[in-house]
Amino acid sequence: MTPFHIVISDPQGKKILSVKRGVTLFRSDVDVFDENEKLVGVFKQKFFSFGGKFEIHDANDKHLCTLQGKWTGWDFKFMQQNKELANVSKKWAGIGKELFTSADNYVLNINASVDPEDKVRQLILAAVMCIDMVFKE
Repeated sequence: MTPFHIVISDPQGKKILSVKRGVTLFRSDVDVFDENEKLVGVFKQKFFSFGGKFEIHDANDKHLCTLQGKWTGWDFKFMQQNKELANVSKKWAGIGKELFTSADNYVLNINASVDPEDKVRQLILAAVMCIDMVFKE
């Protein structure tokens, strides 16, 4: 329900993407911006989606793919016309970290068929941040 602003940087500290959401009550729409704060796309949470589902749109509001997961699990898939583009799963961090912190580690696998220059690749990376902030916190 609370707003957030996440900046994703490369190892040298150069900004790659930012992910922003304002205050929300029932449904989250999350904006993704490139390093120059130009809109790259929007994640639109499906109303009454138990478990997690985002429609991923480009800057022109064209539907690109869907992020879907299960409420009881930690596995999410990026689907485009019944084809899996990528998947995200939670990596077990050990009993101490799992019980006594809120820190989580996720593993992202992007299908080789997704072109490295395709904007959907950037949106998939940004969506990983939304999984934790919107669905799991």
